Amino acid sequence: MSSPSGEPVRNVAGSTAASGFDIDDPALAESISAGMARVEELLHDSVRSEFDFATRTSLHLVDAGGKRFRPLFALLAAHFADPSPDEVITSAAVVEMVHLATLYHDDVMDEATMRRGATSANMRWDNSVAILTGDFLMAHASRLVADLGADAVRRMATTFEALVTGQLRETIGVGDGQDPEEHYLQVIYEKTGSLIATAGRFGANAAGATPEQVAALESFGKSIGIAFQISDDVIDIASAATDSGKTPGTDLREGVLTLPMIYARDASDTDPRLLELLGQPLSSDDDVSEALKLLRESSGLRRARAKLDEYAQDSRAVLAELPACSARDALEALVHYVVARTR
Repeated sequence: MSSPSGEPVRNVAGSTAASGFDIDDPALAESISAGMARVEELLHDSVRSEFDFATRTSLHLVDAGGKRFRPLFALLAAHFADPSPDEVITSAAVVEMVHLATLYHDDVMDEATMRRGATSANMRWDNSVAILTGDFLMAHASRLVADLGADAVRRMATTFEALVTGQLRETIGVGDGQDPEEHYLQVIYEKTGSLIATAGRFGANAAGATPEQVAALESFGKSIGIAFQISDDVIDIASAATDSGKTPGTDLREGVLTLPMIYARDASDTDPRLLELLGQPLSSDDDVSEALKLLRESSGLRRARAKLDEYAQDSRAVLAELPACSARDALEALVHYVVARTR
């Protein structure tokens, strides 16, 4: 679909809307495009510093682009009420700035070399610069969120805690006697779902939505955030080329057990060779290719898709509580997209 100006409206996956998440209402699409332009402007203005090097390192990922899923969701949430207040744009910029900060830190922990098609900050400079740039962005996000009021500050503090706790849980791994599936779902809620839920809450609250609508959009953000991460993990195994920009088998190389792998390990019909491969990080391309082939044939991948369908249904049930409008239609299209991209 195109905007009134004839330019393609971009979707949450960073591709044209025709290939995935459509905003069918031209007026809503135009409003979202205008809002996202203001978010980009605020992101650029907010990270500027009298110390030019800090500005350059902060703009490194801002300028690299990306899905901008979190601010887009905040803007859509605002369209259940009045999307015009400046606080709506601030809310959208805050959640994206926090997300960018976590990417700088993640790339250090993962020893990443690329991010969004560009050399990662830790490789372009070094780990210390990447960590400090993430901290710099967190500081500026905190300054922005202060303009949204005390409740928003408390909510963001809770979200910060969830983001860090989720990373710690993933780093430490599954504890003795802990269910691996529950551990996985808790990790992806904290690392992914928590900030997306906050995006929905902030956008709706800034727009003056009712408390019930704010709660529903926060709940939707949680469930669709978890669903989005499950779909990413399925795509990492099932697809030769991924929408997320990841090389297939990235999780296998990093030794991260995602839901399809967890289910495959627990299944009675899993090939013993796959169990052997899943017991360690894989550095050999041949081993990764073999593990991917076996996972694609396993019941673990089918069960992961079924779990994705459950979260998609939860998301639709929450949307049913919201008033019918173009924004709800767009979010329903998003749910469809999150599932369809894995098929």
